[in-house]
Amino acid sequence: MTTQQLLNEVQQRAWRFFWNESHPDTGLTKDRADNFAPDDYTVSSIASTGYALAANVVAVQRGWVGRKQAEQRTLTTLRFVLNDMFHFHGWLYHFVDWRNGKRVWNCEVSTIDTALFLAGALLAAEFFKGEVAKLTDRFYRRLDFEVMRTDGGTKPNELRFTHGWRPEEGFLKNRWDYYCEHIILYILALGAPHQKLPEAIWKAWERPVMEYQQRFPHLLGGPLFVHQMSHHYIDLRNRRDALGWDYWVSSVHATLANRQYCIDHQHRFRTFSEDIWGITASDGPDGYRGYAPFGMGDPTDGTVAPTAPIGSVIFTPEESLRAMQAMYDRYRAKIWGRYGFSNAFNVDRDWWDKDVIGIDLGMALLAIENYRNGAIWRRFMQHPAIQRGLHRSGLRVTREPTPRPLRKG
Repeated sequence: MTTQQLLNEVQQRAWRFFWNESHPDTGLTKDRADNFAPDDYTVSSIASTGYALAANVVAVQRGWVGRKQAEQRTLTTLRFVLNDMFHFHGWLYHFVDWRNGKRVWNCEVSTIDTALFLAGALLAAEFFKGEVAKLTDRFYRRLDFEVMRTDGGTKPNELRFTHGWRPEEGFLKNRWDYYCEHIILYILALGAPHQKLPEAIWKAWERPVMEYQQRFPHLLGGPLFVHQMSHHYIDLRNRRDALGWDYWVSSVHATLANRQYCIDHQHRFRTFSEDIWGITASDGPDGYRGYAPFGMGDPTDGTVAPTAPIGSVIFTPEESLRAMQAMYDRYRAKIWGRYGFSNAFNVDRDWWDKDVIGIDLGMALLAIENYRNGAIWRRFMQHPAIQRGLHRSGLRVTREPTPRPLRKG
């Protein structure tokens, strides 16, 4: 396949995962699926379900599914989530049984995963309008952001959100207190139509800067997905906040640093090369790991996730497209299946993942769509709540020449 054909195939096969692996009665989407054969997995991720809502918008626009059919699937999901699932002040469990929405694995009620579900729903609301928009608004207004900011009122002066809540222990001690994938959560909170959280929450989390080999200054480090997830919905190009930060530049540099690390360490790991790169949270030979080349995370063991460079196609189109093509050309016999690329592989360990993971397919699908035409950004950004969130966070459009510094002022 040519690169353009492959782009289309990666997108369409990713959407097939969301269509095939969403339960017809609940609309809940599996967390993962076997990429080569039917499976008996029953665990749904609420974030994966949010990506399914977004994926169906892309599928209608690309002619892969009829508008009415996609709208009905969306309504099934929203009705079930609103009427039949447990929630804690509107917030949802991270993992549930896709057949009935019941909690599994003693997981937490998750702020970030609920935010990702809401992001997909808002995109669907902007596209389908009508009842989809009404149900999404009902879901949004049910979310009590203040509960997750103040731990139910016990910490009234706290400005940073907790990661979540468990019935066995209450509010989790970990907070979204430094740069991470949480930008989408804070924008949704600041833009909420029913609560007016203090604008100071945007400035409350830390923004540590790091470099790789005295190059590519960017915020934090860690798995590549933390630099991608929010950007697939929110267009942060040519924007800075009141503190002077340019989060787009940070993600571009983080991607380039991730790739350069793989190039520099190809003598240690046979998987790595100039065109085979992408270290992020993924499956690995020894189980799921939060792989990171440097900074916070699990040390890399040479495992590469194909969706990592694809998810950065908006930041580094040339490098990401070459990586996608190289992985397909060299390893498609082992990692190319019904839903596209398997989640990860490791040449040194002769390990080739059999599964795909929903959130990673969702990030790749949205990144490609934005790379091709910016459609996700345009539709998502027009929602009044997002505009309000951007305004209250101080993320203003600027006109500066490139290259742009990470921080100004």
